[in-house]
Amino acid sequence: MRQGCVEPTDTIGRVLVRNASRMSLRFDASQQIRTGQQLRLAPKLIQSMEILQLPLPALEERIERELESNVALELAEPGPVEAEDGLSQDGAPGLAADGTAEQFERLRDLERRYGELWNGERSSRSGSRLAGERDPKMAAMANAPSRGESLDSQLARQWSLVDADPDLAAAGTRILEFIDDDGLLHTSLEQILDQSRSRPGVAWSLELLERALGRLQQELEPAGVAARDLRESLRLQIEAAIREAAREGGDGAEATAWSDALELVEHHYEDLLQNRLPRIAQQSKLPIERINDARERLRKLSIAPGRELVESRDGPVYPDVIVEYDPTEDRYVAALQEGSVPSLRISPQYRKMAKDRSLDAETRRFVANGVRSAGWLIDSINQRSNTLLRVVEKVIERQREFLDHGPHFLKPMPMIDVAAELGLHVGTVSRAVSEKWIQTPRGIFPLRKLFSGGQESSDGEDRSWEAIKAQLKAVVDAEDRTKPLSDRAIAEALEARGIRIARRTVVKYREQMGIPSARQRREHR
Repeated sequence: MRQGCVEPTDTIGRVLVRNASRMSLRFDASQQIRTGQQLRLAPKLIQSMEILQLPLPALEERIERELESNVALELAEPGPVEAEDGLSQDGAPGLAADGTAEQFERLRDLERRYGELWNGERSSRSGSRLAGERDPKMAAMANAPSRGESLDSQLARQWSLVDADPDLAAAGTRILEFIDDDGLLHTSLEQILDQSRSRPGVAWSLELLERALGRLQQELEPAGVAARDLRESLRLQIEAAIREAAREGGDGAEATAWSDALELVEHHYEDLLQNRLPRIAQQSKLPIERINDARERLRKLSIAPGRELVESRDGPVYPDVIVEYDPTEDRYVAALQEGSVPSLRISPQYRKMAKDRSLDAETRRFVANGVRSAGWLIDSINQRSNTLLRVVEKVIERQREFLDHGPHFLKPMPMIDVAAELGLHVGTVSRAVSEKWIQTPRGIFPLRKLFSGGQESSDGEDRSWEAIKAQLKAVVDAEDRTKPLSDRAIAEALEARGIRIARRTVVKYREQMGIPSARQRREHR
């Protein structure tokens, strides 16, 4: 009886466990609708924005890369343009639909008939082509300037020629690793010692590094390299100039001026930086005339001697737009500087191949992608030209007085106003003027410089911030250098010209233009 009562209970338990396991494995499927917004830019639009932002040299490099990587893009040579029906525009027969196969067959026939002659002549013509024609790629490579040797390489080469014992030579080489691009050593010898103890083969010590630094400052050129600060660099350069003046002889005036310059740097450096010349004269017992002569010698020295060994990488400025005055119509005319930008086209041969059903799908897809990319690039370049020209024409219209009379008449011209007038987004205008240069009868300027805010003067005329800076510079240039104007006096002089700005604004503009303070501008006579 007890056994019969247990069995139903066990059966019910097994059923519950089985149902529970089934319930744990059950997955519910339901449908949910989610709304949202995503901004996805088409590849063509992204490329168009990139091309619009490129300055002229970068655009040329981009075109060169595309010509190398895209087989469907080619230069549009002057002459008849081939049409898509196999005829050129002058009526001459072009490539037929199966012209590719015929050309390959003709090349194979030429190779069979003249292969040996061609192979023999090719080696003899490597330096000069037929009829004296030069290979343009080889000519470009030959005319390209070589990459200059880096500063650390030049200093290491100089140090390798110095006669020094192995430990001193290794210590000098180690110090050279810490010299910056200006040729100065801002890392302390104690830090160099801590980072060099683990290097085997050298008995590292602070005394060894000090001796090595002294030899570096003595042996390396130009003078002033391996100095620990600007003051020490100036001292090294002055000492070298004194030795040079002694070798050349002369009346001794040059050596005296350099000796006075050494006196200023060694004993009156802080007063020299603050232009406190009367105090220097009182303490050094030197007359003001000799102090001024010494200052003229100091202006000949370099604050970054290491950069004299490295060629500057700042290239020439290429204007993207040229503005010229047309006297017959009394207006300024803008034209794009596109003489160095080659004309491009889609290869007619690959355009036909993209539509040729006899080719396999993979080849046709590859060619079609190239044709499409080439078309996008050509459209982007054309759009860049049109947008840039529209923006510049609006600049000419708004800045006529600047073109006629100079920077003092530059008017405020926010980009958002130009974008509204042209029906463009302000970001498009910003990309169009980014890193672009404009050549005008007033000189070459960054195009962005002509876009700025401003304020209304007392006579009701709008002046841009750049025009106000030009007026500030004119006030400073006209001052008496023996009694230079303070910042407050400059603000008052600008107010007399109808420009009212605060003294702190004068300080900000003065520092932006690199104009020293009144104390530093003062000339003592």
